[in-house]
Amino acid sequence: MLTCRSLFFLLVCLAAGLGSCSKKTVSFNSRPESGLTAGTISRDSLTTARDTTNAPSLVAKQVVMTKEQERAAKEKEKESQRKVKKKKNVFLGERIKKGITKSGPKGRNQVIEIFYYLKFFKQPSTYATTVYYFSPKKRKIFSARTELNPATDKVMHGPYKKLVGGKVVETGYYAFGTKHLRWEKFTNTNILVSKLHYEMGFPRDANVSYYDADRKLVKEVIPFVDGKTEGDYVRYLENGQRDWEGQFENGKKIGVWTKYWGFRTRNHRRYEFQYGESGSDPEVTEPVLIREYNRNGGLIYDKEKGIDKRDVTAERPGSK
Repeated sequence: MLTCRSLFFLLVCLAAGLGSCSKKTVSFNSRPESGLTAGTISRDSLTTARDTTNAPSLVAKQVVMTKEQERAAKEKEKESQRKVKKKKNVFLGERIKKGITKSGPKGRNQVIEIFYYLKFFKQPSTYATTVYYFSPKKRKIFSARTELNPATDKVMHGPYKKLVGGKVVETGYYAFGTKHLRWEKFTNTNILVSKLHYEMGFPRDANVSYYDADRKLVKEVIPFVDGKTEGDYVRYLENGQRDWEGQFENGKKIGVWTKYWGFRTRNHRRYEFQYGESGSDPEVTEPVLIREYNRNGGLIYDKEKGIDKRDVTAERPGSK
């Protein structure tokens, strides 16, 4: 007769035997049972506790920041949102570069010019009376009445400012080598001396005439300021070459006036006449011939230097 203890032991053995004989399906996709703890190997998984502890976590770690660090992070984020991408320097649709020149001793007599020029060279218009360019080699702005050299000349294009002793004395704009828009001059006490408006080198109020109805072939440019002829005058031939050029001041011709040969290629100077030095001087009606050139541009007459290689039988030129 079995005692209670013997009966309990027999039931335990039978339960263990049945468990060892029962079939167990192993699945590679099965999940470990919730009862398993670290250090236990699941029969339906190839993952060990060691593998799980060494594997990288896909959950971002929570970083505890101080209030100061949180405030600094928020300010940095706001600053990045406010920051605007710097725009490239562009004027009238053209890329430009900044230039600065300094001349004279440091102090109130030092002259500083701040300006821009075309990043990529473009030849100024043939109708421009005067073109301006910057020479990086000489560190200076020059004016010219001929075509520029793409290898050495930087075409002025963009805002311009001139300072003397730290005081602004002149401001304006250049466009493709010509004066453009409003130009102003000031004294060193910031008093406006003059204000002129230009359109691609010509005074805004200039009287421009053309050879054609489409207004592409310029014939003559007569500059006007406040109702008086003032500024650069130029006349062209129908082939586009210059015929005459000079300056007006206070309604009078001043300085040197030049007559050209008018050749389609290599249009050389022919005659140079001298008028009065200033518009406040009495008007000169009969200018003096001071220089003459042959068809190849060679100097054949210079009044000041006493050079005269002209044919004495040739007809003497007259003024315009």
